[in-house]
Amino acid sequence: MVMTSEMRRTRRFGRTRGPVALLTAALLALAGLTAAAPAAAADPWIAVQEDGYLRIAVPNAAVESAVGPVSQVVVEGNFGPSHNWAQIGLQRSGANWTATYGPFEPGLYYYQVTGDDSKVLKDTSNPTSVGSEPEWSTFFIPGESAALLADAPEAAGSIETLTYDSTVAGEQREALVWVPPTHADRGKKLPVLYLQHGGGQGHRDWVDVGRAEQILDNLWLSGQIQDMLVVMGNGNVPDFTAELLENIVPAVESTYNVSPSKNHRALAGLSMGGGQSFAVLRDHPGEFESVGIFGSGSMFGQIGELDATTVARINDRTDLVRIYVGNKTDSAYNRVFDSLQKFDAAGLEYQFDGVNPDAGHNWNAWQENLIDFAPRLFTDAPSDPAMSEGHTALTERFEPPAPGTTPTPWLSEDGFVTFETTTDFADAEYVSVWANWAPGGSWLRVEMNKVGDRWRATVGPLEEKFYHYRLIVDRQSVKDTSNPTKVTSEPAWSTFLVPGEGSRLLADVPEGQGGDLEVMTYQSTVAGQERSAYVWTPPGYDPERAEPYPVFVLNHGGGQSWTDWVEVGRARQILDNLSIDGAIEPMVVVMPNGNVSNYPRELLENVIPVTEERYNISSDPLDRALAGLSAGGARTVSVLKAHPGEFAWIGTFAAGFGGTAGVDAAAINAGTELYRLYTGDITDFTYGSVMNSLPVLDQLGIEYEFNGVTVGPHGWDVWQQNLIDFAPRLFQDGAE
Repeated sequence: MVMTSEMRRTRRFGRTRGPVALLTAALLALAGLTAAAPAAAADPWIAVQEDGYLRIAVPNAAVESAVGPVSQVVVEGNFGPSHNWAQIGLQRSGANWTATYGPFEPGLYYYQVTGDDSKVLKDTSNPTSVGSEPEWSTFFIPGESAALLADAPEAAGSIETLTYDSTVAGEQREALVWVPPTHADRGKKLPVLYLQHGGGQGHRDWVDVGRAEQILDNLWLSGQIQDMLVVMGNGNVPDFTAELLENIVPAVESTYNVSPSKNHRALAGLSMGGGQSFAVLRDHPGEFESVGIFGSGSMFGQIGELDATTVARINDRTDLVRIYVGNKTDSAYNRVFDSLQKFDAAGLEYQFDGVNPDAGHNWNAWQENLIDFAPRLFTDAPSDPAMSEGHTALTERFEPPAPGTTPTPWLSEDGFVTFETTTDFADAEYVSVWANWAPGGSWLRVEMNKVGDRWRATVGPLEEKFYHYRLIVDRQSVKDTSNPTKVTSEPAWSTFLVPGEGSRLLADVPEGQGGDLEVMTYQSTVAGQERSAYVWTPPGYDPERAEPYPVFVLNHGGGQSWTDWVEVGRARQILDNLSIDGAIEPMVVVMPNGNVSNYPRELLENVIPVTEERYNISSDPLDRALAGLSAGGARTVSVLKAHPGEFAWIGTFAAGFGGTAGVDAAAINAGTELYRLYTGDITDFTYGSVMNSLPVLDQLGIEYEFNGVTVGPHGWDVWQQNLIDFAPRLFQDGAE
């Protein structure tokens, strides 16, 4: 069911990948040129950048004018995993609320702006609209995977409005009709597909959000569908079957040159519309040659007892019944499973397109359903019963553990994660979970739903990687106390790992195979206090080895401390796995506390001497490496500038070179074996600083390496990748 914006906490949908059919190369090329975001005001609130990045700047004045003063603003839309509804949090910057996000996959995105969880407003800079959701706007990101959703590269069909009298609703109503170019040939009677919307929607939604016009245009131009009329009627009536058969169909047949034969009619609908379509199939078998049911949980409630006579009539009089469903986040998932069991028991003949792995209960799924269903209609060839590419069988219900019975988050084997709060927030008005699951690892909020006296949300399928998250309860950050993990510098954070080959280097190694992790305490003459550092020693570390081990000092960022590289950065797991793989030299890695007024002194007068005293490490600068992220990268550069040659191996993650006063380029080059810079993409606020440093280093004549950006923001996903790339380069005879 798709609900209205006033009921926003219980509905959201959203995503697409991989259309069934491919257009020609020319169509794809032209689509990329013609499918730019629609023209808007001079200063659009959301500007689509190259490669799917979004620059967001929402004027605070516009927000206050629409909904009054607010303390928080988000842009929420089909941005989440499986293209489900999620929120991009904005930060106040001057007169605007801003963010940079991406890269997002090609496709259509729909969104609204919301302040303080419930104050919704329309993006007035965007002229697009959605009839059933007045606050929504849309934008399109072109690309090959969304070629069928792009504006057609040449003239094709057209959308017309059909007005008819509804005896069921007692009013005059409208339907939208897609008319193919060949309709000008009045001697040809066309077959008709009746295409229905979902609950809380209207007859315009298949065009406003479903991209039906673009899909049908492109399918027709590429010869993938037959000439047909597609009618999108208003299904918001108490008796849809009567509305369809007594009002919509007669109006179409009296207005257009269409075939009156029932063999030239097809019917399909999404969600509620799918349930309505099944009801027509059950009660009037043979009225429509083909029936498509897109993600309809309401279908189950329409089944009743399918007696043998009804089933026989459906099987005999209907050429095609094809059923679709999204993945485990689709609210229809379990009820579709239950429906299929009943169909099998009753002997009903149908095709199942399989579980769509990439989409939930949202327009991205339903767009794919139309792309698959429409080419099957009104052809002499039998419909191929195979599932769409990448789709899987539906073999069981999705049943997360009963509330309160297990720690959270709960992970399924295929990457879906279910979060659940304790009962402490039973009286909360709004709860969400905020995690690094946006593209590249940016933070994105997903709404949780009230289940009894707890809140729950299922998200996925998630990429195989390490996640950190926090709960947001009535706009306050809260720790998930059901998750025993912790992040010392971020008390509200919890963590979890989605295992798999993609996250192998971040996973724990078998017991006894990794290195040792110890806490080294020392007296800081700079900070005037006892301090701590983590020290990782490699597997098989020998304190009596004749050849001392090289040492690698790894620094945290601003607002962090010595625990972060272990608790969030997964440094221990990365080093353990790289060691087992034989990818790094055996080394001692020190992760100190860099929060001091003079970091070079702290490092050279305290950290290094104490480490040399307690561990078997070399004092030769050629056996020393230094790296850090963000502010830790700046500290690393400060040591490089002030003490060139003290560390022969230098890495900076999301940190520029800074000022040039007093820099001895010759000394840096002479004493440095490797100076390698890293940065995230344009979503990283230090991106500009790093990129601007490259010509400065060139002008100074400082030798360095830079191998392009790491896709992702100023965050741990990027820094983990940087460490994975940097550590194997250390202490090699020929640095590359």
